[in-house]
Amino acid sequence: MAGSLDRNRCVLLTGPMGAGKSRVGRALAKALGWDFIDTDAEVEGAARMKIAEIFAREGETGFRRRERAVLEALPSQRSVIALGGGAVVEAENRRVLGEKGVLVWLDARPETLVERIGVVAERPLLAGLDQSARIAKLEALRDARAAAYGTALFRVETDARSVEEVCAAILAALRDGAAA
Repeated sequence: MAGSLDRNRCVLLTGPMGAGKSRVGRALAKALGWDFIDTDAEVEGAARMKIAEIFAREGETGFRRRERAVLEALPSQRSVIALGGGAVVEAENRRVLGEKGVLVWLDARPETLVERIGVVAERPLLAGLDQSARIAKLEALRDARAAAYGTALFRVETDARSVEEVCAAILAALRDGAAA
């Protein structure tokens, strides 16, 4: 399990695209009075390119290299951090993140993820796929990343839950040290 329950350590949200990491992260940061950081936005800012453009120019390898630099520069206190969906796949990234704070896995069914994602052009791993192929791709990505996501201290299902309900579940789990 990644991270400890020190109450000032960062809360790092992982999970597949569309699970709610950014929306929940913003709300959780506000509830805690902490900073919010979205690592995908940090990568885009540092590169001065959208993620789709980074993928087009440098491939996934180039994106992951840029992402690693952002992860290493993250604070370890009083921030809620929304991670990219694949940020926890590499063992070295998980080690770095474990030093930063508590890893929380937000999860949802692939059908829910597809509904939430919206514009596919901004999601390079789903570009050019119809709805059923997007569902299949998200299911395959989740299966491939399940072991890495499973290193999180908690797993919180976001299907049919509002942002506020997910935040409350995370806060309760952090307070009680139990799964949400």
